[in-house]
Amino acid sequence: MKAFCQLTKGFFYIYKVRRSKRRKSNIRSLIGISFIILLTAIIYRAFVDNNRNSNVLDLPPLPEGFVSYGIDISHHQGEIDWDQLVQHSDSLLSFFYCKATEGIHHVDTRWKENRSSLVALGLNHGAYHFFLPNKAADLQAEHFLNHYVAQPTDLPPVLDAEIEGASDADLIKRMKIWLSKVELKTGRRPIIYTSHHFYRTKFRGAFEGYKFWIANYNKNVDGLDDPSILHWQFSDKGNVPGIKGNVDLNYSKTPF
Repeated sequence: MKAFCQLTKGFFYIYKVRRSKRRKSNIRSLIGISFIILLTAIIYRAFVDNNRNSNVLDLPPLPEGFVSYGIDISHHQGEIDWDQLVQHSDSLLSFFYCKATEGIHHVDTRWKENRSSLVALGLNHGAYHFFLPNKAADLQAEHFLNHYVAQPTDLPPVLDAEIEGASDADLIKRMKIWLSKVELKTGRRPIIYTSHHFYRTKFRGAFEGYKFWIANYNKNVDGLDDPSILHWQFSDKGNVPGIKGNVDLNYSKTPF
């Protein structure tokens, strides 16, 4: 009887060891399969994104009152393959804006390259300055004009105002200094880029005679029939051939 008990214990021990090994083996197999599935998903997503960015431009229908599409770019888009962009997008994208300067010292690292490419390709384009309310407005205007030399075919320059000032009145006062100096030098009245919220709560009615370019990423937006609104930036997650990653997409009321 004692021998039988020892034999039974031996069989039970062997069964536990084999079962434990099978569990470990199953766990390793599950981990391996999960890794393969995850890797496949990553590769597929990269392939889809690359294909989407390489040769397909998918734009939503133009909303009522808007007649053309455009994009705005800066160093965030990196080096752009302009040949690919034009090959697949020239009939859909009608205007381009690129960042030139910011504050009183900063120059966008892609400004010169983007400007040269846009000029060489003969694409409708303009430049914008990112406004810093805590820096002297006249110096910001001079900084922009030192790096942006207007050409007759350029679109109006743009003042990008999306940061709170010491007060709304102070922000508006400083913006008007920049706008006046740039208009005097270029002979073109600048456009003001800002959020739809800033426009409604701070700027509407404060800049007589100026046009606005508003940013609002909601699909359904009220008040866009406002005659002061010229462009609408409707997305910051656009995919355009020749550009890796996302880019801002815009509608315009201007028939370029």
